[in-house]
Amino acid sequence: MVGTPQTAADDDRPDPATEAFVAHRNLLFTVAYEMLGSAADAEDVLQETWLRWAGVDLGTVRDQRAYLVRITTRQALTRLRTLSRRKESYVGPWLPEPLLTTPDVAEDVALADSVSMAMLLVLETLAPTERAVFVLREVFDLGYDEIAEAVDKNPAAVRQIAHRARAHVAARRPRQVVSAAETRYALDAFQRAVETGDIQNLLDILAPDVVLLGDGGGVKQAVPRAILGADKVARLLAGGWGKIAGSTSWQPAQVNGYPALIVQLNGEMDTVLALRVDDGLITGIYAVRNPEKLSHMERENVLSR
Repeated sequence: MVGTPQTAADDDRPDPATEAFVAHRNLLFTVAYEMLGSAADAEDVLQETWLRWAGVDLGTVRDQRAYLVRITTRQALTRLRTLSRRKESYVGPWLPEPLLTTPDVAEDVALADSVSMAMLLVLETLAPTERAVFVLREVFDLGYDEIAEAVDKNPAAVRQIAHRARAHVAARRPRQVVSAAETRYALDAFQRAVETGDIQNLLDILAPDVVLLGDGGGVKQAVPRAILGADKVARLLAGGWGKIAGSTSWQPAQVNGYPALIVQLNGEMDTVLALRVDDGLITGIYAVRNPEKLSHMERENVLSR
C-alpha cells in the first residue's frame, strides 16, 4: 500500500497533491499492474509515482490525470525492464500475480478482459514500449499525443507501435470475450472432474490443444514446463489433486475479473486456479502456487479505467 501523505494541519484535509493522487490511485494501480503483471511491483511503482508527484508544481499541470499516468507509465517501463531480467532466472514457468477483484471489475467487460490471466500472458509477449502503448491506447483510451509523452516517442511513432501491438495481440488473444457465466460453467465442470478423478469428463471440457502452466517459483512443487494436449493434462490433473481430494477444499473466487478457484490444502491457501475458455472449452489452465504471488489474494483489489 502506498503511504498516504500528511494532511494539512489547519483544516485536517489532504493537500491538493494528495487529493489528486488518491482520486486516481485505483487507475494508476491498474495501469501499472497491466504493464507489469505483478501487484507487488505495481505497488512499488505507485510509491515511486507519489514521490515524484509530491515534488511537482501543480500550477504547471494542465491535466492531473494525464500527468500522473505519465509518471506511472515511465516508472512501470523502468521496472518492466528489470522484471524481464529477473524472469530469465525464474524457476519454471512465470505467471502473473493473481488478484482477488471486486465484483464491479467483472461488470466492466473490457476491463475484466484486459486484466484476465490469459490477456496478461499475451501482453507478456510484447516488448516493453509496445506493451505500454497497447495498454494506454486499447484499455485506457488515451490519445496518441498523451501516450507519446508517456513513452518518450513522437505521436507518429506511437501510432505505428500501436498498430503493430494491436495486430500482435489480436493473433494471440482469446478468440472472443468470454462471459463470466461461461467461465463459471467450465470451472464447475472442471472442478467436478478433478475431484472425482474422472478423465473422460475432463477430456469433455478440455480443448484438444489445452495448455497447463504451473508457477511454483522454485518454492512450491509445480510442473517445470508447459503441459500440452488434453490427454496429458487430464491424466496429470486426475492423478494429482484427484488423489488428495480428501485433504483439499475448493473455494470459488473472483480473480482478475473472472470466476476462478482457490485450492486450500489442510486449511491453507495452496493454489489459485484460473482458466482460459474459448468456444466453451478450456484452452488454458493457470495454477499459481508461489506463496509470494498469493499475498494479494487476501483482500479485494479495486481496479478502474
